[in-house]
Amino acid sequence: MPRIVIGFSARSVSLFAVGCAPTDGTKDSSVHICPPAVRSRAVRRSSSRRHSVPVPGTSRTAGRAPRGGAPSRWPRFGTGPWRRRAVWIALIIFALFVFPGFVGALAAAQDAAGGTAGTSQIDGLSWMNIHDSSGIALSDYRFATGDESLFKPRATILWAVLGFEFIGYIAIVTTAIWLIGYALSFRWLDMFSAALHGVAEAMTAQIATPIMLVTAASIGAVCVGWFIARGYHAKATMQVVTMVGVALLGPLFLAEPLADVLSSHGLLAQGRDLGISVAAGLNGDADPNPTQLVATMQSDLADNFARQPLQVWNFGHTVDQRPACRSAWSAGVAAGDDARVISGLKSCGDAAAHAKAENPSMGQVATGLMLLTCGGILLVFAMYLGLKVIKAALDTIYHGFMSIFGFAAGGFVYGPTQTFLVRNIVDSFVAAARMTAYTIFLGVYILFMGNLFAQARGQVMAVIIIAGTVEIVAVFQLRRLSSGLSRGNDWIANRFGLAIQGQGKSASGGSGTALGMGGGGAGKSAPGMGLVSTLTTLNAINSSPVTAWLAGGRVNPLNPLSSTRRRIERSTRRILTSREEGYLEHQLARTNWRAVAVDAAAPMGGMRTQLGVSRALKVLRDNKVPDSRIHAVLLSSGATHERVTHAFTAYSVQESTASQNPYSFAPLQKAIAAAWAVDNHVDHEAHDAFAAQAVIAADSFVRHSNAPAPGAAIDHGFVQRVERNWHSDRALRAAITPDEWDGAGRDTRWAIGHRVATLHQQAARTYYENPNDINREALMRSARRVANLDHLDPEGGLDPWNP
Repeated sequence: MPRIVIGFSARSVSLFAVGCAPTDGTKDSSVHICPPAVRSRAVRRSSSRRHSVPVPGTSRTAGRAPRGGAPSRWPRFGTGPWRRRAVWIALIIFALFVFPGFVGALAAAQDAAGGTAGTSQIDGLSWMNIHDSSGIALSDYRFATGDESLFKPRATILWAVLGFEFIGYIAIVTTAIWLIGYALSFRWLDMFSAALHGVAEAMTAQIATPIMLVTAASIGAVCVGWFIARGYHAKATMQVVTMVGVALLGPLFLAEPLADVLSSHGLLAQGRDLGISVAAGLNGDADPNPTQLVATMQSDLADNFARQPLQVWNFGHTVDQRPACRSAWSAGVAAGDDARVISGLKSCGDAAAHAKAENPSMGQVATGLMLLTCGGILLVFAMYLGLKVIKAALDTIYHGFMSIFGFAAGGFVYGPTQTFLVRNIVDSFVAAARMTAYTIFLGVYILFMGNLFAQARGQVMAVIIIAGTVEIVAVFQLRRLSSGLSRGNDWIANRFGLAIQGQGKSASGGSGTALGMGGGGAGKSAPGMGLVSTLTTLNAINSSPVTAWLAGGRVNPLNPLSSTRRRIERSTRRILTSREEGYLEHQLARTNWRAVAVDAAAPMGGMRTQLGVSRALKVLRDNKVPDSRIHAVLLSSGATHERVTHAFTAYSVQESTASQNPYSFAPLQKAIAAAWAVDNHVDHEAHDAFAAQAVIAADSFVRHSNAPAPGAAIDHGFVQRVERNWHSDRALRAAITPDEWDGAGRDTRWAIGHRVATLHQQAARTYYENPNDINREALMRSARRVANLDHLDPEGGLDPWNP
């Protein structure tokens, strides 16, 4: 019966039948059960040509394209073409449905806002009450254009885009100007001044009690006694003076704790008024009114950053250069009518402005983007300045509350508590200096910007760009000014603290630090070192094991890949036992492989001979040792790099030149290939490895050649006929017919095969031991003899190695 090899794969079921063919002479491609083959010799090597028979309906093949065929009919959305199609579809839907809705809503809002004269155009900004120098509210400003309708798509789209930009720019500029004025006007402080007064008085009533005063004074007296006992008379005297001063000033402060902060004549208000007076003097006003001057600052900012840029944006130049056009534009904007603005410009003789308003262009869109950027920078500057002013006031309130504890108790006790009181008092006075500095800074800035716009002579856009640069620089300068005031505050507080503690002379060099000042008295570190210190602290917190426990076992939780690292570590912990076992198993396998290699090479002379290395290579491959490990195993077993390389070269040549005929006997074909390789590599540097490989292949040939049983009946006449003709393939085929081969007994054929294999082994060993031309020719004759007896055609009958 023929051998049928069935191979199963993920996509098909492959059936291989050796010698299968339809018996009825048809060319049907279906699978047939073959009749008994002409030759009963078993197939020792399966054919490399395999025909796959797909099995329809299987779970692995259903819905999946075959390899090399068409791709799947359901592509993934993440691919490039599908993503582009989705984007285009979304853009088309937006252009056809969403955008016209926006345009219609804007048109309706424009008509509704323009239908009633005198109403605010932007109701969300009207409560800020910001006006320009002509008294026009910024919330009433308009971007005047011609008639828009859906029948003029280009003009309508430009009007919509310009409208969006205009609303954004006016909102940003108005908010920035309002924030500056609101911070300097102190109206925000009036909102919670009454509540702060009540909290301060209640706190004073609870803390400033006679028991607290007597207790703190007693502790201070103990400090005085200690100084006298130790001989520090100067410190004792200074402590007495300080306690007396606190006792005298305490009742005055505790009567109204936040009076100097929240009153209209307090430190903050006086610092603000002083700054405004200096700023007014810089602007030429000899008798300033603080409330009126804040409004004047706002109107100047409105003219410079809202009125003039809007006119340049809308009309291409500043229409205020003509008094008549200035009045016409103001009247039209106040009336809330675009048509009146445009007609007023035409009436005043500004034809260029009228034409620009009637025909908006894409250039105005770019101008709007530039103004939005500059307006954003102005808002950042205003927010930074406003926050600095508000923070100075709130810091003063905070230190006022802290001073209650100092005057009630802490000021009587020597050391950090007295320094704490001094520091709060100094901070309150420095806050007034901060307010003065910030106000003067703003006045100088507004004066500079006003003169810059005045000198521009209509070149408003250039000045706007310069103003944006100046504002960026101003933010950094204001930050540097604030840092300088903070360092001065710490220095003053430290000097007072040293004087109170009697250390003024010892610390005259300026390097001493009063008790309770921390690190602030010795001066701040260099610029940028604060960031370095913060980063160092964050790094220490990040690398702390406590932080890892609090973060749920996540080491270095602030690192960007901490979550991924935790998953990797947890996965590594789960497979740690398996990895250890795998390592042990690998070590055991390596030990076993080395022992196998050494044992295999020992009969052949060991690892110091080429034959021993080749024998070890053969045995390791027979034991299924991975190819990537064989080199290391051979080298660790004592072989040299040269012998290992030569052994692999000879083995590769044998494997690549051996016959692939499915009817051939594999050990026989390898022995023939190794022998021919010896003859083909006479002058090769690895010739000894080829000779050794011929010996190894011949040994394997002998081991796999069956010998007749002892006492078996052997046809010696047939054997002699074969021996007389086995040196020529033609003579052998002429002398012995296939039927005679089939009729000879198994033992007779095995006797011939075993003797031929033994003779070939002797020839290979003889050449390896004495590699000369005579022995090489004997080896080649043996190889040809073996090849002559191997029947590669089933019609040739059974050969000596057929079972």
